[in-house]
Amino acid sequence: MAMKIRLARGGSKKRPFYAIVAADSRMPRDGRFIEKLGTYNPMLPKDSEDRVKMDVERVKHWLAQGAQPTDRVSRMLEAAGELPKKDRSNPKKGTPGKAAQARAEEKAEKAKAAEEAANAPAEEAAAEE
Repeated sequence: MAMKIRLARGGSKKRPFYAIVAADSRMPRDGRFIEKLGTYNPMLPKDSEDRVKMDVERVKHWLAQGAQPTDRVSRMLEAAGELPKKDRSNPKKGTPGKAAQARAEEKAEKAKAAEEAANAPAEEAAAEE
């Protein structure tokens, strides 16, 4: 059986609340799970202790049994110091979109033209002397 440690959504509309659960990977997201391991409340501030609560011993047990944490849960476990931190690289994430790049090029061209126009009278005055 392929086990996952993942989030199961609860809470009402626009007020998410998640349970951290150990579940068979073939079950639906909010469906049947084997054990509830903790909770995650994204509505609380990031520095709040109540934002993520986990039974670390049970999480370690399920990891030893071969359960694979999802990306979000693995980040929570890394923050708790239970998993080694992975190197994640997404170099395209920080690059601006096409429209923003075009605006930046236009702005650079305008700045260059304004600089040349400002330097032209100074060069003419120097040539006359």
